[in-house]
Amino acid sequence: MKKLLLAVLGLSLYFCTPAWAQRYKTAAGLRIGSEEVGLTVQQKILEKTTLEGLVTAAPREVTVTALAERHFPMLGQRFNYYLGGGVHAGNMKDYGAIYGFDGIAGIEYKINGLPFLLSGDIKPAFHLRHETWFNLGGAFSIRYVLVKEKPPGPMEIIRGIFGGGKNKKKK
Repeated sequence: MKKLLLAVLGLSLYFCTPAWAQRYKTAAGLRIGSEEVGLTVQQKILEKTTLEGLVTAAPREVTVTALAERHFPMLGQRFNYYLGGGVHAGNMKDYGAIYGFDGIAGIEYKINGLPFLLSGDIKPAFHLRHETWFNLGGAFSIRYVLVKEKPPGPMEIIRGIFGGGKNKKKK
């Protein structure tokens, strides 16, 4: 009975701990979509926010995209979804310069014990200068973690459980 009680207590504490959605600061890798392939780099700038840069090539165009993404934990600290937006610019064969706005929604998984991230996303693009005004793209990315984030210490976990965050205002 004691073992069962300890197991329930341990699992309760595990699921009550604050979920740090990302366990890396910088990651880079490949992005592969149905009609495009490219490079992706993510840099964590705030606790749950990253900047992502994309350089992609499709049969008739090359684009550079900058995105800001907010990450939200789903099932533990290594699996999260993200939402964001940004801008793109590039060049299209037989058309010239292109540019516009992007949105992004996706899921990301940090493989436990390995320095790799897997993600899948949907990235709608609203073009201001292009042959078409809208494109609904999606892709799969695999990134290598270049700079790891220091895991939270025991006191940070305890503060997170009991709500004593660092940003609390003093009276």
